[in-house]
Amino acid sequence: MSYTIQSGDTFWAISQKLGISLDTLLAANPGVNPSALQVGQVINLPGGGNNNPPPQPPPSGGNGKIVGAEGGSNGGGGYENYSGPASNFPDPSQWASYQALWAQNSRLIHFNANDQEVEFIHKAIETVSGDSGVDVRAILCIIVQESGGNPRIPTTNNGVRNPGLMQSHNGAEFNPADPQGSILQMVRDGTQGTRDGDGLMQLLNKYGNYYEAFRGYNSGSVNKADLNDPVGATGDYVQKAANRLMGHTWPNM
Repeated sequence: MSYTIQSGDTFWAISQKLGISLDTLLAANPGVNPSALQVGQVINLPGGGNNNPPPQPPPSGGNGKIVGAEGGSNGGGGYENYSGPASNFPDPSQWASYQALWAQNSRLIHFNANDQEVEFIHKAIETVSGDSGVDVRAILCIIVQESGGNPRIPTTNNGVRNPGLMQSHNGAEFNPADPQGSILQMVRDGTQGTRDGDGLMQLLNKYGNYYEAFRGYNSGSVNKADLNDPVGATGDYVQKAANRLMGHTWPNM
């Protein structure tokens, strides 16, 4: 059996889509460089592979343009105790610029990832923003909030399996044999959702604003009158996300 490479494919992503192990896929293609796949290239599938991948969560509102890449403030300032409903939190027009937030947060990510992995995260955030229509700044800040940008962060399981950079709903983990592909998939899973749960994209469509979407992402349900109500999860999750998006700084952020 064979498979034709599509835009954005990596061996890791293909193995996940088709339900086959990465090692088996690599073994079936000894002459193929996994780092130099080309759209339209045909690779071999090992026996038992299914070249009809399951449907992926469709992008919503994405047109290839990186949302939130233009405009915004320079950030700065200290921690603010935002509380109450979404209307009490800063409007996205007040958020710091993507350039300022990347400069600030990439320094934090570098504590947990090497230079190449940081660049893979950078590219993945922009790619997924363009595909999903989710503000690139929101994706960046939730990555830092969930994992500190550590691609190797352990998977948690408190009744729900939450792996990867965004601690998604039963999505992909880091694969050292395909760091770029697995990092992209982790960001897709957290933003565009998985077959088992919603990502930021679906929650933004459901609630209509980022702050309720953040609470839904963390807790699974939302008290719209009080976004610091943990609903069984992390009480200050939305408050910290808002401070990150404003470019505020605080100890041990």
